Amino acid sequence: MASDERKAFLLRIDPSLWRALENWSADELRSVNGQIEFLLREAVRRRGKQAGREEASPFAGAEK
Repeated sequence: MASDERKAFLLRIDPSLWRALENWSADELRSVNGQIEFLLREAVRRRGKQAGREEASPFAGAEK
């Protein structure tokens, strides 16, 4: 898959969590989709460091 393509998928989410994500994403000037992607990217980055892998993240520089 080319780097500019996105994988679309359905996400079922609790309405109260959705509202919290809407508020959080608005505070950080992101869309909800962008906020979810940012949070997932951060979790993957942190997981890599916790596992002792110091490799460069495939998501480096793609924060916003």
